[in-house]
Amino acid sequence: MSIWARISEFLSTVPANALSNLIEAVRTVFEGDPELRRRVAFSIAMIALSAKMAKADGVVTQAEVRAFQQIFEVPREQARNVARLFDLAKQDVAGFELYAERMARLCGSGQPNCAMLEDILDGLFHIAKADGFVHEREVAFLQRVAEIFEIDEQHFERILSRHAILGEKDPWLVLGLEHGAPFEEVRARYRRMVADNHPDRLIARGVPEEFLAIANSRLAAINGAYETIERSMQRT
Repeated sequence: MSIWARISEFLSTVPANALSNLIEAVRTVFEGDPELRRRVAFSIAMIALSAKMAKADGVVTQAEVRAFQQIFEVPREQARNVARLFDLAKQDVAGFELYAERMARLCGSGQPNCAMLEDILDGLFHIAKADGFVHEREVAFLQRVAEIFEIDEQHFERILSRHAILGEKDPWLVLGLEHGAPFEEVRARYRRMVADNHPDRLIARGVPEEFLAIANSRLAAINGAYETIERSMQRT
């Protein structure tokens, strides 16, 4: 059974009027299967926070909806259930901060800069920039979610640069290196990041296969940063 079928089956048993109830329900229903619980929790967190992200500037655009659809390869027969959760998240009275805190406890590692929570944040960045303009309220939303997820400021700046939200991408910042670092260090860092962000690594930590567009986008940014630095060093 696909993750979307499991989520649809789960949603049919949960009251449709309180998003916050989903958190405890996920914990209870999937208590006996921690791996499945992580995957379901991740997916529900991503859907709900995507809806709140899209609403952060006051309006959900079609571009943002399309961006949501790009990172979620949802089977047609499950699309209605996903749309129901998305709409519920926009209407729920619970603030996104409380929701993000609870989801961080449910599917995070409990350590700063948790890779799985960064995966969620990356998806939110993808949606934030979908309409070609990132509203200051969306940036504030992303910063607050990062704080709740215990993603430190330096790490957050690296993600910002990867998505080029505040200007041109800084390839050194994308790789988390000081400008002018030796090429051997650049290459070693690049290889480590490629290994850490391989789709198999994401699946191992609980990211559903249907969500791997995030891994591909992140790898493209890492590859692009490395190639830019390599070319600049060859010219010197």
